[in-house]
Amino acid sequence: MAIAGSAPAYSLAASTVALLAAAGLFSPAALLWCAIPMLGIAWAFNYLGRLDVNAGASYSWVGRALHPALGFTAGWSLVVSALIFMVAGSLPAGQYTLSLFSASLSNNTWACVGVGAFVFLVMALLVLLGARITAHAQWIMTGIEVLILAGFGIAALIHGGSAAHFQWSWLWGFGHFGGFKGFAGAALVAAFYFWGWDVTANLSEETTDSQKNSGMGGLLGVAAVFALFEIVTIAVNMMVSQKDIANGAPFLNTLGEAVWPGAGGKIMVLAVVLSTVATLETTLIQVSRSLFAMGRDKTLPAVFGRTHARWQTPYIGLAVVVVVSLGLFVASSALGSVTKILNDAVAAIGLQICVYYALAGIAVVVAYRKVAFKSLRNLIFVAVWPGAGAVFMGFLFVENCMNLPLTQILIGLGALAIGIVPLAVYWAKGSEFYTNPGARLDAAVAEAVDAEFGGSNLATATSDSTGSMATDL
Repeated sequence: MAIAGSAPAYSLAASTVALLAAAGLFSPAALLWCAIPMLGIAWAFNYLGRLDVNAGASYSWVGRALHPALGFTAGWSLVVSALIFMVAGSLPAGQYTLSLFSASLSNNTWACVGVGAFVFLVMALLVLLGARITAHAQWIMTGIEVLILAGFGIAALIHGGSAAHFQWSWLWGFGHFGGFKGFAGAALVAAFYFWGWDVTANLSEETTDSQKNSGMGGLLGVAAVFALFEIVTIAVNMMVSQKDIANGAPFLNTLGEAVWPGAGGKIMVLAVVLSTVATLETTLIQVSRSLFAMGRDKTLPAVFGRTHARWQTPYIGLAVVVVVSLGLFVASSALGSVTKILNDAVAAIGLQICVYYALAGIAVVVAYRKVAFKSLRNLIFVAVWPGAGAVFMGFLFVENCMNLPLTQILIGLGALAIGIVPLAVYWAKGSEFYTNPGARLDAAVAEAVDAEFGGSNLATATSDSTGSMATDL
């Protein structure tokens, strides 16, 4: 699910042009420099998930570790980024699906909107039917996607290309970004590449042994997609010229054709279609679970906290997301070409994810501060690495707010600013999340409780001779 959330093939197809514009041949280095702090954030999610199993994930963790208003901000950041992504994901789904049949139709924005909306509705139906069927669908779609990307990427590296010869400096060339401004722009796009792995945290209430599995899924997901990103990006550098990519050349098709003339291009397009469909599904999971948690806490309308009697999914939140997204599809078609819409959406989403990732990184440091110095492992994984990740995300947010085009800043920050309205309304109504948020997240307290009660056989529900069921006190 974490790999599907990051959507390696979709991210490469949708964002490589923007990444190359910012980093050129040193795009692999931008991905590496972003992967290191992103893993720090993944460690933050891993350790916070051990203290609080909650479908709202960063919304709940930040609220309980730092402040309820910051928790709402983290949750709202995810919600608005997911809504914008419905456009950024559905349009390419339509475009790449149409490209399998007609090149002219794939350049028609309205045709892309129509096909993308249809794909989006099918994915919404799958999410409505429950996490189990969603996970099974992901095994198929993401499994095929990963096999295609890994196979073609490795084959392309072995085959070699005429566009450029491989250089080790591509992997760490920090000095080739044109200063902090250039680096921040490239890293913001790279952050969008990785975004989505944290869907495992939003599925924690539906995951077996979630205190371990949800966090581990996120960590493995970041590592796996980083490997795929590096392999394919290096292969593209070698096989396709920067000029051709900037002029709109279908670089993944070129890569596929070089490996397998005749069919390779279509197979790579198929990988992109599967990836786009898969990530639409995981994003719907994230936003619907976040709305469910916020509705349950009454920081948004309580109706979002309802689940379907049969499928046990937050159907009201899902329905609202579908309606709003379809409206955004129609509105976005007036903004111009698919490429322009994607560039604006990627930058706006990048700003928003920096907010809730940075807050989660700070939250884990605060929640584990009393045990951080108990061991070197603790110091690295609950303090230094997540803290550095939070600082990095904060740097990207501030630097890009000063340098991005006005349209992209207005989309990114404007959507965040709308959250002030529900925050003020439900705080004034006396939502318990704000007035009585409960115990603060504290790893030292959790360790003490676990030390005293962790070995109790009451932790496992078993029937005694009278048939009564013991419960976890």
